[in-house]
Amino acid sequence: MKIVVAISGSSGAVYAKLLLDKLSVLGTQTEAVGVVMSDNARINWELEVGPFNQEAYPFTFYSNKDFYAPFASGSARYGVMLVCPCSMGMLGRIATGISNDLITRAADVILKERRKLILVTRDTPFSLIHINNMKTVTEAGGIIAPACPSFYSKPATIEEVAATVVDRVLDLAGFDLSTYRWGE
Repeated sequence: MKIVVAISGSSGAVYAKLLLDKLSVLGTQTEAVGVVMSDNARINWELEVGPFNQEAYPFTFYSNKDFYAPFASGSARYGVMLVCPCSMGMLGRIATGISNDLITRAADVILKERRKLILVTRDTPFSLIHINNMKTVTEAGGIIAPACPSFYSKPATIEEVAATVVDRVLDLAGFDLSTYRWGE
């Protein structure tokens, strides 16, 4: 599986960090992982979880202005894109087809190629504009997976709470992972 991970500038860097950590462990299930971060994503990462160290991850990182990244074209055959967290601004640009940076271009490519786009939206409350943008992305084939944790597993730490969201997103992406399952 070739996967794109985009990290936008909303609060919720803990979700992005856990996603990258878990993808590192699931490396045998991926052929390539490309990561792109918005400028605000780096700022929020530093504010919310501490210094960002891309060398800690076995992935290829791309500038958000790099339109030569392989996943900026459908011919590279990246099959899944996760935007985690996904700000409402990023959602709006994706919903309206504005491809003015690598994140929005990659999302546009994933949708036009009928591949899997999963947006981990992180905001509350939603305005009607947000809801309509979610509807548009859903009708275009994307999946809206709000960062709404579950509590069945009785998580004890903030990381365990956030992991309930990340594990669900990885399930949606098609990864085989060990996680809490209802009824098991």
